[in-house]
Amino acid sequence: MQAEDVWAPVDPLGEALHFLRMSGTFYCRSELSAPWGLALPAMQNCLMFHFVTSGRCWLAVGGSEQRLLQPGDFALVPHGAGHGLASEPGAAPAALFDLPRESVSERYEILRHGGGGQATSLVCGAVRFDHPAAIHLVTLLPQLIVIEASSSPDTDGIQSTLRFMAAEARQMRPGGETVVTRLADILVIQAIRSWIAHAPAAQTGWLAALQDRQVGRAIGMIHHDPARAWTLDLLAAEAAMSRSAFSARFTALVGVPAMQYVARWRMSVAASWLRERDEPLGSLAGRLGYQSEAAFSRAFKRYVGIAPGAVRRRSGTGVRVIGVPSGSSRFQC
Repeated sequence: MQAEDVWAPVDPLGEALHFLRMSGTFYCRSELSAPWGLALPAMQNCLMFHFVTSGRCWLAVGGSEQRLLQPGDFALVPHGAGHGLASEPGAAPAALFDLPRESVSERYEILRHGGGGQATSLVCGAVRFDHPAAIHLVTLLPQLIVIEASSSPDTDGIQSTLRFMAAEARQMRPGGETVVTRLADILVIQAIRSWIAHAPAAQTGWLAALQDRQVGRAIGMIHHDPARAWTLDLLAAEAAMSRSAFSARFTALVGVPAMQYVARWRMSVAASWLRERDEPLGSLAGRLGYQSEAAFSRAFKRYVGIAPGAVRRRSGTGVRVIGVPSGSSRFQC
């Protein structure tokens, strides 16, 4: 009998990347001519991207970071922050959603704007994410990620996808908008994966823990089955480590003890379900391993600071729970 590979079923980092592409909320092909400027509004819980198919433009984020984008460059604005695109620094910006756009489908539009000078073509979009793993992954990203066309050879896959997207955006054959939106999802994942592989910041904390063979497996098991009656001994066994070694390694990598992570992860999942589903609290509590609605409500309020019903009433306001700490000893919502 072939021995089972106990490490194969769990890829917590891959799952966090997967959940980034839950739904595309906005895609746009922009045909622009100098001089031009665009002011993009903030979009909560969205990751925005821009791909330069021809020409060039300037991207400004946060008033401090400004980058020149050349043909083939792919830029991510991970935190949904308002930002600007322009033919040149200082060009007067027009509010994006105040400009007329041609609707190709429910999720895909074409924008034509500018003064008739040098042409620039972009494919832009916003990808929405709601899953707790995706939300926390995005909070760890910098305010801007740029994958340059002239980057090292390990970006060949990204550039191949970008060329494919550029061809589809130009030709817009039947089904073209569907192809572009699917490619955009892939590109977002490729770009973040490239950042994780090369950025020093991705080699510490929660991201490092996800990539750790043993602690990452335990985190993946928690994510897969938050309702399970997890104990430190059970998690250590899943990681094939002693209880003391696992406890120390988990806390060192993640920043909180393992059982505290379990409790807070359950609350993150609960907050997500409360926003998305009209499910009785008692049923939700049972699916997260709580014996009663009252016990779940007490735990939720202790970690989140408000009652579960309040999260449901605020479902459109972006209340969220972070599953692991990011610079604070207490989770924010």
